[in-house]
Parts: sequence; structure tokens; C-alpha cells
Amino acid sequence: MLWIKALHVFGVMAWLAGLFYLPRIFVHYAEGRAQGEDVRRLVVMARKLYRFMTFVAVIAMAFGLWLWLGYHDGGRWLEVKLLFVLALLAYHIACRVLLGRVTRGARMPSSLVLRLFNEAALLLVVPIVLLAVVKPF
Repeated sequence: MLWIKALHVFGVMAWLAGLFYLPRIFVHYAEGRAQGEDVRRLVVMARKLYRFMTFVAVIAMAFGLWLWLGYHDGGRWLEVKLLFVLALLAYHIACRVLLGRVTRGARMPSSLVLRLFNEAALLLVVPIVLLAVVKPF
């Protein structure tokens, strides 16, 4: 099971890298567009990154499910952690909505709102890590 856990951690790391970087692309897109710059490259980058991070999210979830079914050492900490994971999935979907706006050239939130959105992922990841490592209850 340690191999499965390692593969789960690698998948989560890759997924989080995408979740942390994609909103930064959105910030640069919004600021560049406001200044009349050519942002086509950012659109391509955002699409490719979203595709990659969705792929690794599926891998992370698959190995996480495998661990959950294999260990059965759940507790209240795991239930709470899974709630935060569901919130992280909702964040992923929110990134998809913003990607749709970018792809269509639709109006985007301000760069300040996008910067705050970028930080929201960290607010979800910190409790996930703490719950998984400390298992407080």
C-alpha cells in the first residue's frame, strides 16, 4: 500500500501545481487584456494546463479511493478531509468556468478578485494536509 500512497501523493502534488498556477494565468490574462496586450498564448497555456491537471486529478482521486478502500482506518478526520477535498474539486470546476470565459474572450473578474481566488486553493489544501498527517480526531 505504500506504493499506492506514494502514487497518490505524486498525483496530488501535480494536481495542486496546476490549481496554484492556472489562476495566475487568469490574472495575467485579465491584466494583459486590460492593457490591450496579445493574450492568445495565455489562452493556449490555460487550456493545456487544465487538461493536464484534470488528468492528474483523476489519477490522484483513483489512488486516494484505492487507499480508502484498502486501509479502512478512517475516522472523523477522514470525513472532514474528504469535505475539503470536495471543496477542492469545486475549486477545480470553478477554474473550468473561468477557463471557458478565457476561451470565449468573455469578461473576466478583476485581477484583484482573481488573485484572491488564487489564494483560496491554499486555504483548502492546508487543512487537508493537516488532517491527513496529524489525524486529530
